[in-house]
Amino acid sequence: MEKPVIILGAKGIAHPALEIFNSNKVVVYGFLDEDEKLHGQEINVVPILGNPEDEGFLKLVGKKCEAFVAVDDNKYRQFLVKMLNDNRKVQPINAIHQTAYISTDATIGHGNFVNAKVNIGAGTMIGSHCIINSGAIVDHGSKVGDFVQLGAGSIANSNVIIEEGAFIGSGVILVSGITVGKNARIGAGSVVISDVKANDTVFGNPAAPIKK
Repeated sequence: MEKPVIILGAKGIAHPALEIFNSNKVVVYGFLDEDEKLHGQEINVVPILGNPEDEGFLKLVGKKCEAFVAVDDNKYRQFLVKMLNDNRKVQPINAIHQTAYISTDATIGHGNFVNAKVNIGAGTMIGSHCIINSGAIVDHGSKVGDFVQLGAGSIANSNVIIEEGAFIGSGVILVSGITVGKNARIGAGSVVISDVKANDTVFGNPAAPIKK
């Protein structure tokens, strides 16, 4: 029997993460969120207990239960992951939907959110703490760094490299062999046919940098 889970965060991907754990028959003990207005409320009968930095709840992590970080904002996500690593000496677990397909020789790190109908191909390497939304495809031989977000229905074709912290919008197509640099952002529906530099924001078909 797997340990129950505490979900850090109660907005954004928190609700679908709960659904994933429910469908995998993993008990969710409760949510922790910094928004005090949410404390005492419930999501699908699971209570929002208190703050993610509350030691009273955090001390359960590692001994009695696992943790999953359900926060869309990358900076805050990184902060909570570091807190769990440093204070509790634990890594968040993965939340992987039953209908996701992950190749038997793909490698996948810790704390990833992988929603329904995601397809992760042969020889793919997925880092840790990524958010991969419904129907996204990461084709064979691609590498995805830590803290990457892939929007619903986005397609990373074969041998694409997506570096740490990059954000790929919904319905984006990345053609084979390109590299998306660290912390780059790609607007929804874009078709990316060449490398994207670190920290650049691109949009369109073909995708071009948005002038700041």
